[in-house]
Amino acid sequence: MEILVAKNEGFCFGVKRAINLAHDCVKEANGNIYTLGPIIHNPQVVKELEESGISKADKVEEINNGTVIVRSHGVTSHEMATIREKRLKVVDATCPFVKKTHDYVELLTREGYSVIVVGEKEHPEVRGILSYGAKDIIAAASVEDLKDMPRRKKIGIVAQTTQSIENLQAVVAHCLKKASELKIFNTICNATSVRQQESIELAKQVDCMIVVGGRNSANTNRLAEICKKIQPKTYHIEVPEELNQIHFNGAKSVGITAGASTPNWIIEKVIEAVQNRG
Repeated sequence: MEILVAKNEGFCFGVKRAINLAHDCVKEANGNIYTLGPIIHNPQVVKELEESGISKADKVEEINNGTVIVRSHGVTSHEMATIREKRLKVVDATCPFVKKTHDYVELLTREGYSVIVVGEKEHPEVRGILSYGAKDIIAAASVEDLKDMPRRKKIGIVAQTTQSIENLQAVVAHCLKKASELKIFNTICNATSVRQQESIELAKQVDCMIVVGGRNSANTNRLAEICKKIQPKTYHIEVPEELNQIHFNGAKSVGITAGASTPNWIIEKVIEAVQNRG
């Protein structure tokens, strides 16, 4: 059985940066160390960090001393203000591309645009982005969420960094009919776009696709959705053991791709497990 692996699978720049900052913090910080929410959306990595001495707190109110590592997805402006007010030491591991999106939302708001964030409203990255806008800022997972939106004079658009370009384009096309003036910042991370395009090409070539990554990872879920549209025999797994539930049914070729928060050691174990199955 032939195994084809996406060239750009695994950790992206923002995730590598966050993990490195966390490891440095363990070496250098005195006292308790916390992440506000999971530092990245991969349960296995979060568990490793907990074993190294980094605890996960779900709310700022749970932390009274020590060091706070701000997750790669960022936090809301209110949460960051509370961290400062409590005089906690801060290690800001927010992905620079997410931070740039915060800046664009603030800019569009100052310039009088009604801002739309193309993304999943309940995702922590999107909650953070929304907090930098005005009260009328909107999160839209798809065009469907905007079908009842009234016409606006000026609309500004940004996107969750892990969105597909097709979804952003669809929202932009819809908003062209809803505004006299439209301003768009394409804030989709290049690493996301590259991974999606590579996975699309891979799915066209193989009899079965394996997408590796946390089930709470937006970019991994997006890869699985995209691949499944092309190759119905697409399976999203977190760990190699889940391959035991998959029947390859005589597939001559298997493609393997992974989300931007999936560590290399898990990807390598998945490749080895598929080789053993072959």
